[in-house]
Amino acid sequence: MSAAWISICIAAVTFVVLIIFMLQNTRSVEITFLWMHGTLPLALALLIAGVGAAILTMVVGATRITQLRRLTRQRH
Repeated sequence: MSAAWISICIAAVTFVVLIIFMLQNTRSVEITFLWMHGTLPLALALLIAGVGAAILTMVVGATRITQLRRLTRQRH
């Protein structure tokens, strides 16, 4: 239970820092990705890029874990 409480506290502090970052970086920037063009606030563009990188990392990690589990099952 204490680990859950500590995790919630860390998440809350992280969200406060993220909100402050987003409030300080409201200037719009031009974004071009493949065939899409537009403008977004800088903080939102960075947040989207960070979430995209996190999702890509999770997909690659899950794929590798699946490969290792299959290899382990085949050996037993």
